[in-house]
Amino acid sequence: MDELARESINLLAKPSSLNTERSGLSSCGAVFILLKSALGAGLLNFPWAFGKAGGIHTAVTVEMVSLIFLISGLVILGYCSSISQQSTYQGVVKEICGPTVGRLCEICFVFNVFMISIAFLVVVEDQLSKLCDSMANNETMADGADPPRPWYTDHRLGLSGVCLFVILPLSIPEELSFQKYSSILGTLAATYLTVMVVVKFYLMTDSKFIPEQHSSSVPSWTAIFTVMPTICFGFQCHEASVAIYSSMENRKLSHWILISVLSMVACLLIYSITGMYGYLTFGTDVAADMLMSYPDNEVLIIIGRLLFGISIITIYPIILHLGRSVIQELCVKCRPQNVMLAASSERRLRHFLTTCWLLVTMVIAQFVPDISEVISLIGGISAFFIFIFPGLCLFCTMQARPVCPRIRLSSMVWGTINILCGVFIFGQSTASAVIELIEELA
Repeated sequence: MDELARESINLLAKPSSLNTERSGLSSCGAVFILLKSALGAGLLNFPWAFGKAGGIHTAVTVEMVSLIFLISGLVILGYCSSISQQSTYQGVVKEICGPTVGRLCEICFVFNVFMISIAFLVVVEDQLSKLCDSMANNETMADGADPPRPWYTDHRLGLSGVCLFVILPLSIPEELSFQKYSSILGTLAATYLTVMVVVKFYLMTDSKFIPEQHSSSVPSWTAIFTVMPTICFGFQCHEASVAIYSSMENRKLSHWILISVLSMVACLLIYSITGMYGYLTFGTDVAADMLMSYPDNEVLIIIGRLLFGISIITIYPIILHLGRSVIQELCVKCRPQNVMLAASSERRLRHFLTTCWLLVTMVIAQFVPDISEVISLIGGISAFFIFIFPGLCLFCTMQARPVCPRIRLSSMVWGTINILCGVFIFGQSTASAVIELIEELA
């Protein structure tokens, strides 16, 4: 496991052009890194999405259909990476589709990782809130009364402390050598949560029941699409897929298809099991953050909150690093050509961008009611990386390369279908998120 995680350290520092030398990333390592890139905070939202979609059967059906597009997007990106000789997502899009679409890809990339940063901090705040409630309850039980909560149990104060004294020092460095530990921790946290949800379902038999809603019909056809933002948010690993593909020892397309299928099927099993048992435990009353529905003082739940919270804290600097690197690159390009960026100026720019990014996401996270509000927006933006950009790359590739007319026609049709599906998901998810926000403000 440590060797597989070590192989992922250099993914953030890949050059824009594909190296001709084999870097030696094994097949198992590629599956592991692709899997851990997908598993994250979206896991907590799947039981809620199952309830909103109308139940288990509807949600799993939507997942299975989406799996075709998810795997297709990964295969297209690997194929286009081999053609364009680029090792980053933005580089592939810019090389295949042109500089204008490439610039749009960079903007979407920065906005996407910014919203993911907010979602991560919302998850951390949720766990801090429950842990603070647990501390307050313990004091109440000891005193036999209901005293006012101490100032240090304010979860917003706790989030500010974690951001300023833990996340900020981890995010400032240019190199993130601790990523090898966060890779293992993130996968361990996701696996633990899945097992915990299943175990708790069978342990909570006294007052819990299988809700009737899971076998009832979907209230409306639009309810089916409420699960799409969660699927896009939960399964999004396409941004890292190009770097993973370019690092593999065996870059045959057939081998990459196998890697993509194995990783996405593993994600499907983990997400489906968690969503199904979380929904069966709480029904439509399940919170958008699944862990918020469980009791405060149970040891299994506290371990799950701590493990997942620490995992998010260690992954946040990596997400910040990705967004900061794109902004830094744009700043360098905007400077006059005869002006060199000194090391001290680069350091000040990095510190400034890191501090602003962290403070803005922290403030926004403290006013977000639950993670579902953020996931609705992230799911819409993720449609660009899962559907739209891969569809555009396939369409442009088939136009430029001499291939069989039947293959060209079928590929261009499939690329068009991906683009249309992505536009629909983006529009539907964004419109739903805006409508819900307006309703809450009203």
